[in-house]
Amino acid sequence: MLRYPLIHPPLLAALAATGHGSRVLLADANYAHATNVRAGAPVIHLNLRPGLVRVDDILELLVGAVPLEAVHAMRPDEGGEPGVWARYRDLLGPDLPLQVLPRFGFYEAAKEPDVAFAVATGDDRLYANLLLTVGYVVPA
Repeated sequence: MLRYPLIHPPLLAALAATGHGSRVLLADANYAHATNVRAGAPVIHLNLRPGLVRVDDILELLVGAVPLEAVHAMRPDEGGEPGVWARYRDLLGPDLPLQVLPRFGFYEAAKEPDVAFAVATGDDRLYANLLLTVGYVVPA
């Protein structure tokens, strides 16, 4: 039994296998998990129904579970900023800015060898995708 709020065994195992520089894809419900994720990368399905579970629900848990050194978001083709980015910034804090990639650049980044795994969510908000880069733990 865990005292930490993240209790999903496959997600915990996947996180434990990451290291400095590993990337984790948090994908919205419209993301093509079969074609826009590194070949062979595990996909953890948390897409229970449209709107559940959302990317920021997972991000909130991961911010407290692993050190993050970078976070990339997918820029809409038409420009602008999705409303969910404000929530991401709240969760990430001022020391971890949201970096933006164009849609096809984001897809290419999600296919790179450093992508450890992807999480498929039911997030029905457009352009809610994030690519997290795991940092390192400073020795005590």
